[in-house]
Amino acid sequence: MGNVGVTEILLIAVVALLLFGARRIGDIGKGLGEGIKNFKQGLKEADELDSDKKQLPAGDATRGEASAKKSDGDPAVKQA
Repeated sequence: MGNVGVTEILLIAVVALLLFGARRIGDIGKGLGEGIKNFKQGLKEADELDSDKKQLPAGDATRGEASAKKSDGDPAVKQA
């Protein structure tokens, strides 16, 4: 189980070409490339969401705004 050389890689490529054909290997390569691209894009979007969450202040901002709106318009609501 040593190093894989050029001869072994060529042998594997020839066997794959014989088994699947040139068109099918192209489709497999295209699908693999698109899968890697989508995976990287998903990681990037997840990182952006995480960084956005870290920038928000502690607590829920929408809840605070809603309670402030209710108390401003209603004189019966006592503010602390």
